[in-house]
Amino acid sequence: MNRLFVNNLTVIDFSYFHPQRGVVGESWIVDVELVGELNDEGMVFDFGHVKKMLKAALDSGMDHTLVVPEHLPGLTIETLADGDQIHIEYRRPDGELAFVYQSPREAVFIVDSDKVTIDSARPLLESHLNTLVPANVRQVSLQLRTEEIAGDFYHYSHGLKKHQGDCQRICHGHRSRIEIYRNHKRDIESEQEWAKRFADIYLVTAEDQMPSSHRHLQHIGYDAEQGRFDVWLNPDQCYLMATDSTVELIASHIANALQQEAPEDHWRVKAFEGVQKGAIASNH
Repeated sequence: MNRLFVNNLTVIDFSYFHPQRGVVGESWIVDVELVGELNDEGMVFDFGHVKKMLKAALDSGMDHTLVVPEHLPGLTIETLADGDQIHIEYRRPDGELAFVYQSPREAVFIVDSDKVTIDSARPLLESHLNTLVPANVRQVSLQLRTEEIAGDFYHYSHGLKKHQGDCQRICHGHRSRIEIYRNHKRDIESEQEWAKRFADIYLVTAEDQMPSSHRHLQHIGYDAEQGRFDVWLNPDQCYLMATDSTVELIASHIANALQQEAPEDHWRVKAFEGVQKGAIASNH
C-alpha cells in the first residue's frame, strides 16, 4: 500500500458557536494523506488533482461557514423555506435566549457532536472527500491544526455583505496574528492590548446594526447576493466599526486608534486574516 501526502493543502477559515465564548473565529490548516494502490501512471493520485479537487471540496464545504454542534444542550436548529433557510437558537440552562441566527442553509455547517473541535469535524470532512477519489485510493485522511503563533493573536468573526463570494456570510471568521510597530520597533504591549480587545469578538459594521426584537441581544443583519443574513449576539461580544471589516480596514482602524493615543509616534500595523495573509496600515 502506498501513501501520498500534501501538507498545507488549504486553510479552513470559519466561525463556530460556543455557549460561553459566543461566535468564535477560527482557522485550521489542512494536511491530507491518501492511501491506495498505484494507478497505470505509477501514482496514487496526481498532485494536481489533489490540490484542485480536494482543496475545492474543502473550500466549498466547511470554509467560510458558521459551524454549530447539533447536540449542544439548549441549541435548536430548524430548516425553513423548503430547506433553503436555517434558523438557530441557543438558550442557556436558565432558559434565557443567548443567541439567534438565520441565513441561507449553505452558510451553516453542522457537526454531529455537542461541541465543535477538530475531532468532531474531521470525520465529516474525511467522509465527503472519500466519495470523490478514484477506486484505487482506499482512504483519504486529514490532519487539521492551528497555526503555531509565538506572539499574540485574536479570534474575530464578521460578514462582508458587499463581497461576491462566501465572505458575505454573516458569521465566518479567523484566528489571526497581529504585529504592531511603534517607531519601527515591535510594541508587544500594544499587540497584547489589541489581542485582548479582539478576543472572541464579532466585528459589527455600523450600518448593519438593526433594531433588536430580542431583549439583551444585539441584532446585525443585511441582504447580500446569497440571500438574507441575520444574527443576534451578546453585545459584550461585539465591537463596532464605522466601516466594513475587511482586513485592510481592520488594519487601518487599529493604526488610526493608535495614532489618536500617541499622535507623535509612527505606527505600523500588520493585521493577519487567518494564516499567512493580511494587510498592513501605517499612519505616515
